[in-house]
Amino acid sequence: MRVLVVDPDSARAALVTEGLAGVEPLDVRHCLFFDEAEAADFAPDVVVVAAESPDRDTLDSLKSSNAGALRPVVMFVDRSEPGLAEEAVHAGVAAYVVDGLATGRVRAVLEVAMTRFNLMRQLRTDLDKAKADLASRKTVERAKALIMKERGLDEEAAYRVLRKLSMDSGRPLATVASDFLAFAAVMKGGS
Repeated sequence: MRVLVVDPDSARAALVTEGLAGVEPLDVRHCLFFDEAEAADFAPDVVVVAAESPDRDTLDSLKSSNAGALRPVVMFVDRSEPGLAEEAVHAGVAAYVVDGLATGRVRAVLEVAMTRFNLMRQLRTDLDKAKADLASRKTVERAKALIMKERGLDEEAAYRVLRKLSMDSGRPLATVASDFLAFAAVMKGGS
């Protein structure tokens, strides 16, 4: 496991490393502040931010770095202000632990955060696929409706026309339907 520990206090960072004892293989890198370039270069499996209190600069850096949800982030803080936990979650923090940095808890917190991160990433992937599938279906339905109107066919016959065009061209049905709608718009003088 590759772990990037971000903490200006080397003693506190050592607690994180100590809490990962027994994890094999383990590669831990410590830095004083979060640096996106260093994180990208090291490519950690998880980022652990430990601090007295989260600062806005760190949260902003994490937010821009994790825009693509590249890696789970765990944050151990000694104290927290109201609203900072919510900001941390919006910045991509998978686990936000206040006054709970103890060597015996580090490994379990990291495992839960990594599992939660992977589940959320899978949910996002599934949601994106469902949205794309729905958009494709809508495009096919619009193309079928146009074929039904222009040719006087029923729904099943209109679908067969699209399916045949798809098979003949070797392209996905949604792509053929989209091209068909674009061509129809051009023929009607649309854009």
